[in-house]
Amino acid sequence: MGNLLNIVTPLHKRTSRDYLARMIDDKVHCMLKAKEYETDYWDGDRRYGYGGYRYDGRWKAVAQALIDKYRLTGVSRILDVGCGKAHLLYELKQLLPEAEVHGFDVSRHGLQDAPDLIRPCLFRYRAQNPLPWGDQYFDLVISLGCLHNLRVFELKSAISEIERVGKNKYIMVESYRNERELFNLQCWALTAESFFDTAEWIWLYNHFGYTGDFEFIYFE
Repeated sequence: MGNLLNIVTPLHKRTSRDYLARMIDDKVHCMLKAKEYETDYWDGDRRYGYGGYRYDGRWKAVAQALIDKYRLTGVSRILDVGCGKAHLLYELKQLLPEAEVHGFDVSRHGLQDAPDLIRPCLFRYRAQNPLPWGDQYFDLVISLGCLHNLRVFELKSAISEIERVGKNKYIMVESYRNERELFNLQCWALTAESFFDTAEWIWLYNHFGYTGDFEFIYFE
């Protein structure tokens, strides 16, 4: 398998979270609303998700880190699995205007609210479905904060397809290292279906034949 990275974690740590407040705020109702992945999830009340997902330029540093790490150029092909509003793809396209980029997500609202420049490169699709590209078509396939929202049998197909179509791969998911982080994750997560510690994720990656890089974010 590939390497453990530290690319998104600095962004994740910039946000403060009140774990207990979310847990006691009619959480089952909020989970059901969040799992629609539409307006309430992205731009509704914070109890349903992001509480207003407006772009502030934070993904530019991540885009540059990916370019440097994977030596991406104007002839590279890049896929974002579960791209949301595609802010990272937007920054990659700004830095590499000639690159071929694609992204997909299950959220109509997320895709419709993506930056105008990147919207023609996006489509609605599910990560667990067979991907419509040939083997190793992409120089880099990324999936950030998406796959933990799948059940384990869906993870198998999603990870296998990422492995198949990408020469280089990078997956980031939510995880935990101790009981406190597990408790915080269970309090905070609205859409997660797979709650695995780092050893379990690594075992799954190996079991599903994944050879790419990976990162975990924690709720400390």
